Amino acid sequence: MSLDTDHVDDPDGSFVGSTDPFRPHGLRGAVELAGVALTSLLAAVMLSFIALYWLRDTALGAPAYEQFMIAGQWVDLYLGTRVFRHPFMWQSLATGVLIGVVAPMVGTFVVHREMALIGETLAHTAFAGVAVGLLVGGFFGWGGSLLFVALVVSVLGALALQWLTENTNSYGDVPIAIMLSGSFAVGTLLISWGRDFMSVTIDIEGYLFGSLAIVTAGGARLMAVLSVLVVALVLYNYNQLLFVTFDEQAAQVAGFEVRWYNALLIVMTAVVVVGAMQILGVILVAAMLVVPVAAASQVALSFRETLVLSILFGQLSILGGFAVAIGASLPPGGSIVVVAIAIYLLCILLSDRSVTALSVH
Repeated sequence: MSLDTDHVDDPDGSFVGSTDPFRPHGLRGAVELAGVALTSLLAAVMLSFIALYWLRDTALGAPAYEQFMIAGQWVDLYLGTRVFRHPFMWQSLATGVLIGVVAPMVGTFVVHREMALIGETLAHTAFAGVAVGLLVGGFFGWGGSLLFVALVVSVLGALALQWLTENTNSYGDVPIAIMLSGSFAVGTLLISWGRDFMSVTIDIEGYLFGSLAIVTAGGARLMAVLSVLVVALVLYNYNQLLFVTFDEQAAQVAGFEVRWYNALLIVMTAVVVVGAMQILGVILVAAMLVVPVAAASQVALSFRETLVLSILFGQLSILGGFAVAIGASLPPGGSIVVVAIAIYLLCILLSDRSVTALSVH
């Protein structure tokens, strides 16, 4: 992969250059722009539903929520289904749509930093967090969100992983492998120990393989807040993250706080993984960080276009996967990943380049 670095680099983190020869124009650009607009509209609708469901018992929110549910009945009528009249389906769909935006967005930076396994590692760390939450709830009667505990443990695990990477002499991926296996081992030990000494039933299958049923209203709200935060952070720090991604040494020379941006990226990855774990499960969650980006890389002409196409492909994977899961009564996680891989294979067939010339714009 070759990089066009003609427009890099300003010491303040901005990227100079008035024109971008790799920015798509014509029909290609119009299709991408339309896709971004539709994705943004869909995400806004899903965020609106999450807010309306939260405010459904208030004078302000009740009428709008009722209209939304009526619209769901019409969707069922036209599609011949009986699921969109129920709030849990909209909660799951809203969570999935938001995952389809933020997972490829963060994954674009992760993949180009050759850290594709980081998502799987942090998913296993989040699994240990779920185990901790189950034990705390079983022993002390705590009724809080398992997702919140998983988020805290996953973020702490992400920071620990960064520390290991920076302060050990191991090969680059050794700390990742240790954290991946170690966190899953801790999770399984805690679950097994809890089953032996506690009188409560611990069912973690939904967290392992993903399930529409485990997406609670609180989980959907948490995903909404985290998604808005992640999108805002990526947009605000885009130039800096881009610079650090493609030339970390030059970024250090230019005075960037490289350690801070590395920590920001890995924490955002942890946040996305925990949210996506609801739909995809621990086993498959890393796919949404990697596969849409891999597909986009086959056809994109620039990093910016890779980012845009990754989000569009991620959204198509989510919607297509939900359609397969609902129509065939199959698990959503596997359905989404299979659709994502199908898009990836299609992009390989459509690509006419053996070597990708990628602009950093």
